[in-house]
Amino acid sequence: MLENALVRDARGQLIRHGASTRSADWDEVEAFCQSVYMPYRVRPLQRLSRPDATMISAKAGRVTMTRFSYGTGIHLDRFDPEAGNILVLNTLGGALDHQTDGGSVATGAGESFVVDCSRTDYWLEGDADHMQLNLTVPHQRMAEMSERWFGFVPDDGLWTRRVKFGGPDSPWLSLLDYAAGTVAQAGDGAADTAMTRHIEEILCVELLRHWAEAAGLSLETGARCAAPGYVRRAEEIMEAEAREAPSIGEVAGRVGVTARTLSGGFQKFRGVTPRAFLAARRLEGFRCDLETEPEHLTVTAIASAWGFSNFGALAGRYRERFGETPSQTRARKGG
Repeated sequence: MLENALVRDARGQLIRHGASTRSADWDEVEAFCQSVYMPYRVRPLQRLSRPDATMISAKAGRVTMTRFSYGTGIHLDRFDPEAGNILVLNTLGGALDHQTDGGSVATGAGESFVVDCSRTDYWLEGDADHMQLNLTVPHQRMAEMSERWFGFVPDDGLWTRRVKFGGPDSPWLSLLDYAAGTVAQAGDGAADTAMTRHIEEILCVELLRHWAEAAGLSLETGARCAAPGYVRRAEEIMEAEAREAPSIGEVAGRVGVTARTLSGGFQKFRGVTPRAFLAARRLEGFRCDLETEPEHLTVTAIASAWGFSNFGALAGRYRERFGETPSQTRARKGG
């Protein structure tokens, strides 16, 4: 499994990549790594050694998938937190040693490790035989997926945990195999299709599940159930009345707290403001209507029914959340 990930397609044919996939030049390898991961420091374990790097990348939405190795032993550290990225290091061959709380842990073939470099320090060492199929995921994208699927954004109790998960026969590896084959089949320039956005979503959601499980946390019953009643009641109101867009002050009054208390509760237990929560429900409702309303209704008419008047700003927010324009969503209704 994954032996030919991003090298051969589902039919066994070699994949042609538009850029160089091998390099023995440290500067060229560094440029590739900064483009697909983030800035960090690399030091060879053997002084004056040269890389024999494999460098292949493909995108599914905002997730970058890379088949990568340095071809020599390395130590990596000083990962740039400002890049805002999560790394998922899936070892295909050789071994890596990863920094964890109070020590380190090794991953061999079929094992995975996740770290949010925007939230915690991290270093790793790889032996000369390491080969990886890695994922780079923006922290913000993972937060959006968690809010959408589980109703809240985890706090640093999850994001600061550096954990090993998976294994040679794990469902995670099967998912990676499917994802790599699908992305490869889509070809260059297909990072923003409906299929690759589906791949992005399922990778993020399953990563959240595995990460939380390895960290001893529950996404289904943790922060969601721990939220006080006024937060849950406010969510119910905003979900049911998203079209009417009630003010946050009005919602707060109806659940018996001040707007400041409501905002603090959402920030603590959901990781978002009440205003952001409502905005997300409105975008989702608008998208649902684009997909289901009769074909004679235009995008503008549907947007107006939701009370949106600045169509340019709406299109920008919509594309940022769903990876396509409202018109593209609507066009599938007609198709």
